[in-house]
Amino acid sequence: MTQKYFLERDRFQPAYAKLWKSGELKRRAESALAVLSDCFLCPRACHADRLGKDLGTCQIGRTVRVSSYGPHFGEEDCLRGRYGSGTVFFARCNLLCVFCQNYEVSWRGEGSLETAEELAAIFLELQRRSCHNINLVTPSHVVPQVLEALVVAAEQGLRLPIVYNTSAYDSLEALQLLDGVVDIYMPDFKYWHADVARRYSKAADYPEVARRAIREMHRQVGPLMFDEQGLALRGVLLRHLVMPDSLAGTPHIMRWIAEELDRDTYVNLMSQYHPAGQVSGMLCAEINRTVARREIDQAYSAAVACGLHRIEGGFARPRPR
Repeated sequence: MTQKYFLERDRFQPAYAKLWKSGELKRRAESALAVLSDCFLCPRACHADRLGKDLGTCQIGRTVRVSSYGPHFGEEDCLRGRYGSGTVFFARCNLLCVFCQNYEVSWRGEGSLETAEELAAIFLELQRRSCHNINLVTPSHVVPQVLEALVVAAEQGLRLPIVYNTSAYDSLEALQLLDGVVDIYMPDFKYWHADVARRYSKAADYPEVARRAIREMHRQVGPLMFDEQGLALRGVLLRHLVMPDSLAGTPHIMRWIAEELDRDTYVNLMSQYHPAGQVSGMLCAEINRTVARREIDQAYSAAVACGLHRIEGGFARPRPR
């Protein structure tokens, strides 16, 4: 492991521990929950009364809905380790991509309602099962409820790093609430072009929002750091889903990461795109296929050409150091 990206496990404590001890974590949770009555915590800015019956785009009110949770072994090596990443899949989403590979969860909202105490109990159960982290999947619309549950869980001994696994359609207001709370930000920079974001996610502002959000994430936690076993402890792990015909604007995104963010950014080029969700029904012929090997190779070459050197993904690529 390169010393530059190394943190000693014995000296590590999760970011939220300090805020919990000072009482700031509880204050953050209370402030965030108050916003739910006129919600603007995501870029949709619906101003819905989520404490009542006006639920807005995400269709989630005061209580979170959890689709599933448990040790997950499909994440990056540095997250799953030997015992798995402790994933919590939240139902619904504020972005709603037409090709969503978790359509039943994000669009249909399948799952069960969980109070703060119940969500905290899930975090603690994942810790008891030896998971290496708490991996919050699609959490952008439930930041207040997550903070509330973390207060309870920290009081009961939670000590695992928090992974914020997001589409990057996050507001600065929400990310400021998470400053000093999240250990590992894992955003997916999906699209470079506004017209593509409008077509597939009805969010023409996505590229601008994502750039702003990822910059803030990097400001908070910096490049990805590992312990002695190669497990991630802190930093940004940036994902990018390669799409057919480079519709995502991959070369532009790689160049932005290298020039505007940091060449030390850990990037996972994901090759698993396949038609899912509403792709067939919407007659999206241009994305109604899987990506070809040459498209993944082109994406990898684009990243390397920009000076990025901590690259995972593609076909049989070496793990970054």
